[in-house]
Amino acid sequence: MNDLSLALRDLDEKRVYELVEKQLAAGASAIDIINACNEGMVAAGELFSQGTYFISELIFSAEILKEIMKRIEPLMQTAPAGACRGKVVIGTVKGDIHDIGKNIVVTLLRGSGFEVTDLGVDVPAEKFVEALERSGAKVLGMSALLNFTYPEMKNVVEAVASAGLRDKVRIIIGGAPVNEQVREFAGADFAAKDAVAGVEFCRNIYG
Repeated sequence: MNDLSLALRDLDEKRVYELVEKQLAAGASAIDIINACNEGMVAAGELFSQGTYFISELIFSAEILKEIMKRIEPLMQTAPAGACRGKVVIGTVKGDIHDIGKNIVVTLLRGSGFEVTDLGVDVPAEKFVEALERSGAKVLGMSALLNFTYPEMKNVVEAVASAGLRDKVRIIIGGAPVNEQVREFAGADFAAKDAVAGVEFCRNIYG
């Protein structure tokens, strides 16, 4: 991890903001900063899993990241008006209200020219299905931070299959604790280790 990742992990708010400004001044891209912050958030999540951090620390790290995104979003490259790479439906699954990671993915997708249906947080399976049917999207993204919501990801995949859409939609899951084991359990097609990987998956789907 670089200095920014470590500062975010350690919840050193003042140093985080100083490092972001320093990196921007040195010509770092928004993606570079997002990647470093993602590492810091994953590290904070690991400390939470180990019992070193409590939910209050996890929330604080998310608030710091939210402020960073406010600073760098205007600097992110946006696609030309009218350009559309494809459609994506995304949301945080039922039982989970965390949205920082999801919002980063949404920002990157829209900046890359995708039409995104953002369903928000605490989204039940039927709303994911309705949005897919309405939009005709080929990609469904699900986010979660709390590991007890993994069964809900599986419920969504099964609901998509029951609606007859499974062979038409690729399903991606993400969130700090998500890994290949969770992907297999849920029946998803891809587990993104970070926001950039999630966007790249969508690009590949739409060629």
